Amino acid sequence: LQLAVLPPFVHDELGYSAVLAGLGVSTQYIATLFSRGFAGRTSDGAGPKHAALVGMAACGASGLLLILCALLHALPAASFGALLLGRLALGVGESCVGTGSIMWGIGRVGAAHTAKVISWNGIATYSALAVGAPLGVVLVRKLGFYAIGLSGVLLMAMSLLLAWRRPGVRMESGERLPMRNVFGRVTPHGLGLALGAVGFGVISTFITLYYATQHWDGAAYALSVFGICFVGMRLAFGGAISRYGGYLVAIVLFVIEAFGLLVLALAGHPAYAMLGAALTGIGFSLIFPALGVGSVNRVDLANRGAALAAYSVFTDVALGVAGPLGGVIAGGGRYGPVFGIAAVMAVAACLLTFALYVRFGRRTLG
Repeated sequence: LQLAVLPPFVHDELGYSAVLAGLGVSTQYIATLFSRGFAGRTSDGAGPKHAALVGMAACGASGLLLILCALLHALPAASFGALLLGRLALGVGESCVGTGSIMWGIGRVGAAHTAKVISWNGIATYSALAVGAPLGVVLVRKLGFYAIGLSGVLLMAMSLLLAWRRPGVRMESGERLPMRNVFGRVTPHGLGLALGAVGFGVISTFITLYYATQHWDGAAYALSVFGICFVGMRLAFGGAISRYGGYLVAIVLFVIEAFGLLVLALAGHPAYAMLGAALTGIGFSLIFPALGVGSVNRVDLANRGAALAAYSVFTDVALGVAGPLGGVIAGGGRYGPVFGIAAVMAVAACLLTFALYVRFGRRTLG
């Protein structure tokens, strides 16, 4: 709901620069970064259901803060401050919901189905992106910016009710590794994930501003196309990781992502921009599970939540940096180079993954 409307609100309504518009989006990922350890330990210690419920409550608080942001519209500094606090709350919520729901699912069906659980979690997430982006635009046009916050509050109330009624899972016993040790084990895969996630970061942050500078309509639909292609790939090729190995799947998809970002960077027509968003969605679709299964398999069951949280941190770093850095690059209103640099990073991710493949060999799950 927020992605397509936050940058224009900060840039056009509050009158702030593209850098601060990017910061308004990236603040969420900064909060997610610093709360991943808490989410992982909560999932391993108190249980993944508890972690998910805490996250949903934090997301609801984010909605309340966005309502306050809308009410303070006449005071730009206060409004922007409330927006940043709302994004911080959403970041904490995303950490807990993301880690908790995946570990909850793995606990329900067994560790042998880790790749499928991660994939289905992504299907849920990016289906929401595909539906939420244009819906957010419609809500703001019809009802005003406060409707984004109100919708968030209502959705989280529904989510809490549904989750509360679902059974929890048994927590695994065993020695809890220090987070620094867990980070060390997942870093090689996490670096590849971070480089690939920059593409999603710049699309989610700058696609609406890019369309605006080109005088094109339909930026929200570009986000929807990204999400639809992402979900479609996971539905159609979710079993590819088990068949071909995570490394080979990731290598192929990084190439597709890089090409899509390059098309987006050079687009001279909205149809080409839409194609670039679609290819990027296809390319980024299975990166997280392809490299992630190997990461969580590097620790025992008692530390799987911490490993997943540590691995996810690399996405947070990429998305947290993408907004402000992309805003600096696009300071003159030229957003094409932002997508071009993201394409170069996707190529670097491909090379890193190939090096991991050479080092570790073909693995069925990573």
